[in-house]
Amino acid sequence: MTELNRRTYLKSAGIATVGTIGLAGCTGANAATGTLATQVTDQPGDIADFESCIVTIQGIWVKPSGDGSDGEDAEATDNETDDQQDGNETDDQQDGNETVDEQDESDVDESDGREYHEFDEPQEADLVQLQNGNTQLVDERELEAGAYEFLQLDVTGVEGVLEDGGQAEVGTPGNAPLQFKHRFEIREDQTTTFVGDFTPVHRGQTEQYLLQPVANGTQVEYEDTTQDDG
Repeated sequence: MTELNRRTYLKSAGIATVGTIGLAGCTGANAATGTLATQVTDQPGDIADFESCIVTIQGIWVKPSGDGSDGEDAEATDNETDDQQDGNETDDQQDGNETVDEQDESDVDESDGREYHEFDEPQEADLVQLQNGNTQLVDERELEAGAYEFLQLDVTGVEGVLEDGGQAEVGTPGNAPLQFKHRFEIREDQTTTFVGDFTPVHRGQTEQYLLQPVANGTQVEYEDTTQDDG
């Protein structure tokens, strides 16, 4: 079991816990809100080496966009989502090739403005069971409507068992959590489903692996929750 020092990380980064799991969050009294549903999945990397790879997730970070380019970002997000809902994929996805982001600690945005939402209970996901389009819901909460720059997983531990029965050392680069630099929106009275795709990547000739984001597999979809069922 690889234990990451989450409490020390949060304290050193100056991040306050602002929410808990289950349609909870931190919003203004009169602010428009929507629902963020966070799911995880695994695309092929070196996951075939594993009999099981159980990741423990304690919370998420999100960062509201404050760069003044919300309109442009929203249009780009709309176009991405339309393609996904229409079943259109990139050439890489159609060819079965996924782009694994080689993320290290220096690539993680630790600037001011991030919000940390801690779960009531840690969520466990076995990446071996989350291949071939399978996903797992790890959190659902209400957030203030607006544009967001990224979603980041707070991975507090990984237990990896290899196909030969041996233990694998699996972690994230340094103490950096998984950060999906995929802009998205929270829309009033809608559900935003953010699917974070990541996979273990073998490092060298050792039994060490690093969890890395898969850019092409990370998706955002929107669903109106106010539609009349009739």
